[in-house]
Amino acid sequence: MALRCWRWWHWSAWPRTRPPPSGSTQSFRQQFSTQEQTPQICVVGSGPAGFYTAQHLLKHHSRARVDIYEKQLVPFGLVRFGVAPDHPEVKSYGAEDHRALEIPGEELPGVFSARAFVGWYNGLPENQELAPDLSCDTAVILGQGNVALDVARILLTPPEHLEKTDITEAALGALRQSRVKTVWIVGRRGPLQVAFTIKELREMIQLPGTRPILDPADFLGLQDRIKEVPRPRKRLMELLLRTATEKPGAEEAARRASASRAWGLRFSRSPQQVLPSADGRRAAGIRLAVTRLEGVGEATRAVPTGDVEDLPCGLVLSSIGYKSRPIDPSVPFDLKLGVIPNTEGRVVDMPGLYCSGWVKRGPTGVITTTMTDSFLTGQMLLQDLKAGLLPSGPRPGYAAIKALLSSRGVWPISFSDWEKLDAEEVSRGQGAGKPREKLLDPQEMLRLLGR
Repeated sequence: MALRCWRWWHWSAWPRTRPPPSGSTQSFRQQFSTQEQTPQICVVGSGPAGFYTAQHLLKHHSRARVDIYEKQLVPFGLVRFGVAPDHPEVKSYGAEDHRALEIPGEELPGVFSARAFVGWYNGLPENQELAPDLSCDTAVILGQGNVALDVARILLTPPEHLEKTDITEAALGALRQSRVKTVWIVGRRGPLQVAFTIKELREMIQLPGTRPILDPADFLGLQDRIKEVPRPRKRLMELLLRTATEKPGAEEAARRASASRAWGLRFSRSPQQVLPSADGRRAAGIRLAVTRLEGVGEATRAVPTGDVEDLPCGLVLSSIGYKSRPIDPSVPFDLKLGVIPNTEGRVVDMPGLYCSGWVKRGPTGVITTTMTDSFLTGQMLLQDLKAGLLPSGPRPGYAAIKALLSSRGVWPISFSDWEKLDAEEVSRGQGAGKPREKLLDPQEMLRLLGR
C-alpha cells in the first residue's frame, strides 16, 4: 500500500467512517486545524494496510479527506481473496506476486504458486482460469508456513465441510472430484524453524478423515533444544513432538487407522528440479536436495549435503514467500527485497509519499502486524503534516482524477457500487446456506451495476 499526500487516485472516499471525537484525541486534532484546513490524502490499495492507515489518519485528524484507490472491482484485497474459506476469522496477507522457485521444470503443468491456488479457491478473478488438475494421488507443498498449511487443509478437508463457506462453487466442484490422498509439506530447514503457528498445526492434526505422517527421527534431541525458546515456539514444538513420538490414545488411534487421507512434514529438503512425466507434458515428481543446518539462532541456514531424493507427485504448490511489485517507474523500488525503500514509512527522497504493509517491510507478519505497521505510517504522515514538511497549496484531488478517467472512458466503481455487489453475493449465498457466493466475472459485475 502506498500513500501520497498531494496526488489522488480514486476508488472511494471514507469520511463517513471517521470515528467521533474522543477526549483522548481532540487536542491532537485541534493542533492541525490552523495549519491544514483539509489535507487531501490518497491511499493506493484497499487491503488491510490501506484501510488501517486510512483509519488512523481519520481518527487523528478531524478534517482529513482520505480516498482509497483499488484496481479490482471489489475492495478488501487479500482479506477477501487470501483467507482460507474455512477460516473467516483469520486475516493474514499480502502482496501482489510470489517468489519463483527458479528451478528446472517450474513451468510444467501441475506446478502452481500457493498464492494463485489460494486466489483460485477464493474467487480472485485473475486466477479463475487456473484449473488445477487434482486427479493425482500425491501433492507436494514447498514451504512450511501458515499458507502452506491452509492449502494442505483445503486439499484434504472433506468437501461437505466446505459447503457452508464462501469458497467458490467451481473450486468446491473440483475438490469434490479430487483424488489427492497424500500431501507432503516440505521445508529446507528443521522442525525448530517451521513458520506455521500452533493453531494451524492443531487443526491439521485434528482434520477429519486424515492422519499425520511424522518421522520420530526428525525430532531427536529437540526436547533439549527447546528448553530456552520463547513460550509460543516451545508449545508448538511440544505439540509436534507429542504427535511424532507418543502413542495416541485408543480413540485417536482408531480415528487415524480409519483415515483415507494423510499429510506429512518433510524437513531438510530443498527443491532442485520438478520432474516431468514420461511424455514431458506435466509434473510427475520433484527432486529434493537433502540439506543440513549450519549456524545458530536466526543465522541458521540450510546447506546441501550432496544427496538427493525424488518424491513422486502430480501437483506441486510453491509457498516459499510473497513479494510486492513496483507501483510506478517514478517510485523507487528494491527488486531484490521487494520493498519500497523507506524510513518508518517515509519513501526515500520523495517527500509526501509513504508506504505501508508488505511493500514497506517485506512479506512478514499477519493482520495485527500490518495494523501496527499501518498506524505507524499514519503517525509519520501526520507528524510531517504538523511540521509543515509536506507540499502546500490547494490540490485538485479527486476532481482532477475524475476528469482524467472520464477522458479515458473509465467509469470508477464507488463504495455504494460495491454495496450493491455485496448484497448480490449475500443473496446468492443464502440459498445454499453460505455467507456469500462471490461474483467472479468482472463483466457480470459491471452488468449488475448497469455499466
